[in-house]
Amino acid sequence: MFDIDKWQEIFHTIDKNRLRSFITAFNVAWGIFILIILMGFGRGFQNGVHHQFDDDAANSLFINTGTTTLPHRGIQPGKQINFDNEDYNMIREKVEGVEYLTGRYYVSGEFTVRYQDNYSSFSIRSVHPDHLHLEKSIMIEGRYINDKDLMEKRKVAILGTKVVKVLFGNKHPIGEYITINGIKYKVVGIYDDLGQEDETKIIYIPISTAQLAYGGGNRIHRLMLTMGDATLEQSLEIQDKVHAMLAAKHVFSVEDKRAVRIFNIWEEYIRWMGIFDGIRLVLAAVGIFTLIAGVVGVSNIMLIVVKERTREIGVRKAIGATPHSVIGLFLMEALLITIVSGYIGMICGMMFIESGLLSNLMLSFGFPMDFFIDLSVNFTNAVVATFILVFAGTLAGYFPARKASRIKPVEALKDE
Repeated sequence: MFDIDKWQEIFHTIDKNRLRSFITAFNVAWGIFILIILMGFGRGFQNGVHHQFDDDAANSLFINTGTTTLPHRGIQPGKQINFDNEDYNMIREKVEGVEYLTGRYYVSGEFTVRYQDNYSSFSIRSVHPDHLHLEKSIMIEGRYINDKDLMEKRKVAILGTKVVKVLFGNKHPIGEYITINGIKYKVVGIYDDLGQEDETKIIYIPISTAQLAYGGGNRIHRLMLTMGDATLEQSLEIQDKVHAMLAAKHVFSVEDKRAVRIFNIWEEYIRWMGIFDGIRLVLAAVGIFTLIAGVVGVSNIMLIVVKERTREIGVRKAIGATPHSVIGLFLMEALLITIVSGYIGMICGMMFIESGLLSNLMLSFGFPMDFFIDLSVNFTNAVVATFILVFAGTLAGYFPARKASRIKPVEALKDE
């Protein structure tokens, strides 16, 4: 293995046959390069899929009002369905499997929010206390809306980190009062959000306060709930039960899915995970076939090498070279080429990803920025993949080497 003369001979052979050696090395380097790119592509796509669901709890139902499309009990299509506090209470009390439940009353438009001399426009959301768990918000200071805020219709506000930065700068906001279109609210909490950054530009207030202050009566625009550790089948049962209860209360056909539109995040998440699993299989298949192509390339090149050096092998065996030494010579050449080219392919692939070139390429193809997030490759996985390719390439060189070792000196010397 460490015979200097043998290594000098290998380097001399490679230098003498530069084109052949380059083609062999390129096959290996290209194979590992493509494999690394596919690994980064798959990781980025997986991160993108998870990011789409980061803003909301995955095991949730979003229930929206709609318009009837089917006649029912003498009522023609076109009836507008509106939610109210009774719908919230009905689901809370009668639907088993509901973990967290919140309503939203939309205060339309952006409101001018002022603190002393600082002011800006922000969106206002009025919600129930459980909304904290639906949006995956994290309280970093103070508290969130509670039941007492709802009962007493308190004018309290929870600010996102972006709101705090704009209105307060480095000043501590808890206990201070902000003015929202002329109405003062006491700041009781600051939150951050695991999802999109824009979510921290929102101000939350109690839904009962918004209904009173902005003429909403008992109106609710949207209902949202989570279902704990329910399976997909259980979540669909809860969805059907909620829809049937709302159909009975608001008098529309239970078959009319547009009267009340329910979006099952859990079902959508499972569907996307299934799509991602299919894409991973495709990427794995492409990667495997790429590796096979590289291995076949190495094997073919080594067969050509054996053919070209038949007379040389005959001379070696005639003067006493053993089959083992002949195999070792060819294997060492294949090992050297595959290790060096495999390492180069791995480094080039990782540089292509880490430099952002792959991300820019995805953007140039029209993919949204949040479709592929943090395209990266685990270094350990990259090294393992490279060694697998090196091993396979070396193994591919073994069979031509074994063929060379079995050549009879007399026949080899007669070869033209």
